[in-house]
Amino acid sequence: MFEEYYGFTDTPFTRNLPVDLLFTTPQQEEVLARLTYSAERRWFAVLTGDCGSGKSTLIRKLTHKLDNSGYRTLYLADSQLTPRHFYNGILQQLGADGCFYRGDAKRRLHREIELLQSIQHVKPVVIVDEAHLLGRETMEELRFLLNFKIDSDSPMALILVGQPELSDKLRRQAYLAIEQRVNLKCYNPYLDEAQTKAYILHHLDFAKSSSEIFSDQAISEIFRYSKGSARLINKACTHCLMYGSQQNKKILDDALTRHVIEQELI
Repeated sequence: MFEEYYGFTDTPFTRNLPVDLLFTTPQQEEVLARLTYSAERRWFAVLTGDCGSGKSTLIRKLTHKLDNSGYRTLYLADSQLTPRHFYNGILQQLGADGCFYRGDAKRRLHREIELLQSIQHVKPVVIVDEAHLLGRETMEELRFLLNFKIDSDSPMALILVGQPELSDKLRRQAYLAIEQRVNLKCYNPYLDEAQTKAYILHHLDFAKSSSEIFSDQAISEIFRYSKGSARLINKACTHCLMYGSQQNKKILDDALTRHVIEQELI
């Protein structure tokens, strides 16, 4: 609808950008480098960030960056993930049959991982999203999974991704044994105002915009609303573009942006 009005060749502010064109800040590039190192070393890493801060973007870029010939990325996102579902979910992605009993599933997974490493020379990288929702039993099972060959060798890289509650949970006494196994902790912050502007211009450039469209004051309004959350920036910009095209506004100023935010988003 608004794409034709503004002369876009693609729709901006969606999650469908090609991986190599995703916007990242210098801080996020540093986090990405550390997660890549964790995958290489088969470490246990934890990535946290507030809702909408761009954790999924980092995971997409990490998966894209890891060479398929040397790594096998396995991704799970299930708030009700039990130990048996975890093992069977990974086995299914590896093309192996699951098992009814947890112990059988664990042994089969270890065998599949050994085959990956010894025959295919591939390092497994297991990513568990929404990990702040995992129960203690599942968290403990993840720790046991990493106790391989009497603690002398990690069978895989394990990356837990979640909201800041995940770090809070790991600091509790009940999770001390798990927290001590963590090799690396990363935090993905919200964008600041300058980064918010860069993010908006990046997405407009992706859509082949011939002008910046959003005034600096409009971007400030979007930043105040979103607090730097990429998800909310996308939402605000999309609503403003829709409204702007309906009102025949080629440049979106602070008054229009504030009106859209107050009437449609708050």
